[in-house]
Amino acid sequence: MYYSDHGSYFDGDIHDAETGIMKWSQEHNRAAISETVRNHNTYTFTCVRNPYTRILSSFFDKICGIQRNGKYYRGNLVPKLVAQYGIEVEGEFDQIKSFRRFLLFARDTIRFRRPMDPDIHWSAMSGHAATLVVNGGRYDAIVSTENFKEGMKDVMKHVDSKHALDIDTMPRFNESEGHGPKRAHPVEDYFDDLSMHLVYEIFKRDFALFNYDWQDPSRKEPLGEIDLDKVHKMLGD
Repeated sequence: MYYSDHGSYFDGDIHDAETGIMKWSQEHNRAAISETVRNHNTYTFTCVRNPYTRILSSFFDKICGIQRNGKYYRGNLVPKLVAQYGIEVEGEFDQIKSFRRFLLFARDTIRFRRPMDPDIHWSAMSGHAATLVVNGGRYDAIVSTENFKEGMKDVMKHVDSKHALDIDTMPRFNESEGHGPKRAHPVEDYFDDLSMHLVYEIFKRDFALFNYDWQDPSRKEPLGEIDLDKVHKMLGD
C-alpha cells in the first residue's frame, strides 16, 4: 500500500516509518483515522493467518530469534521463560518440547494475564480485528495470508492507487527467516493432542470466524470463504 501511494517501497522496516503513512500511534493523525473509519470513507481490509502457523512463527521469531536491535525480544522475556517454563532457545535444543512449553506460557498470558499481559504477536487475531468494528468500522475484505496474492489482487481492484502495483512480482517483506533457528519439523509435528487443545482454547474464535481447520494443523489454507456479516456480528457483540 505504501508503494501504491509513493511508487517506491519504504527503505527499512515499515514500523519505523514516520512520514508517508498514517498510523494510530501518531497523535496528529488520530482524528482523521477515526473519521475515516466511522464514515467508511475508504476501502477497509485486514489480513489473518492460520493460528497454528502463526503461534509457531511467533515462537521461532519472537522467542528464539534475535531481533533487529541485536537482542532477544522484550529483553528479559527469554530468561524468564527459561527459568519459569524450562524453554530452551539456544544450540541443538528440542524444538518440539520447547514449543509446547511456550504454548503453556502463551495460554497463561491470555487466560490469566500471568506472568505478563498477552503479546500482540500471539493474542487472538479476532481481538485485534474487533478494535475497528467496536469503534464503528466495517471491513470490506479479510485476506488470508495463505492466499495473499489472490486476496490483495482483489483489494487493489477496489483501491484508487497513484502507482500500479504488480502483486506477482512484489518482493516479500517482514520475513522472519534468519531471525532464529530453522524449523526442523513439519508444522503438524509440533502439535500433539494436548497442544491442539491449547491452541483451540486460545484461538477458538479465530478458527470460527476465519474458517481455519482446528482439527488439522497440517492444513494451512482456510476451509472456505470468510462470512463478513458473521464477523461483524460476533466482533460487534
